[in-house]
Amino acid sequence: MRRRCLAAAFGVCALPALAQPAPQVQLGGVMGGKALLVIDGQTQMLAVGASAQGVRLVSVQGDAAQVDIGGRLLALRIGGTPVAVVGGAPARATASREIVLTAGPGGHFVTSGSINGQTVSFLVDTGATTIAMGQSDAARIGLDLRNGQRGLSSTANGTVPVVMVTLTSVRVGEVEVANVPATVMPTQMPHVLLGNSFLSRFQMRRENDVMRLELRR
Repeated sequence: MRRRCLAAAFGVCALPALAQPAPQVQLGGVMGGKALLVIDGQTQMLAVGASAQGVRLVSVQGDAAQVDIGGRLLALRIGGTPVAVVGGAPARATASREIVLTAGPGGHFVTSGSINGQTVSFLVDTGATTIAMGQSDAARIGLDLRNGQRGLSSTANGTVPVVMVTLTSVRVGEVEVANVPATVMPTQMPHVLLGNSFLSRFQMRRENDVMRLELRR
């Protein structure tokens, strides 16, 4: 009779090591030379060269960062969907129906995106009825306000005249929504307010400093 593994009597025969799943990573924000990464749902603030949970930050530039996972380089951008390394090559870790945002300074959710193909900076505002922007953003995007609906809006500075329009497309990360109502204000605004005309199309969940928006079916 062939000799059996002695450890079998104790139930500890050696087995092939199971491969660990690659972490899912998203760029939540950039602060100076550091990047706020969301790794498997956990936030990590890393400086260039630092590592956490098997992810090393290689570089930071503008609203983008490059990370190293198991020897593979991945390019990340603020507002993009999480990515991972699958089969030795970068792959999307989630379908493009979910937006994951991380709170920045002051607890505000700020992210880059686009309106009608033009890049903008969004600030999530659950108290805003529609997407709202200043006239300078509207002009840069190329919105034609002549056919917009005129109205009045109550603000902290009193009642002001506004123009209500419908945006052809609004994109955040990998998720794009069509025909979104918006309001153009007669003032300068540092961000475009991402209001409920966009947010209401998503199922919203917040876990500490992470907000998840899942597109409703």
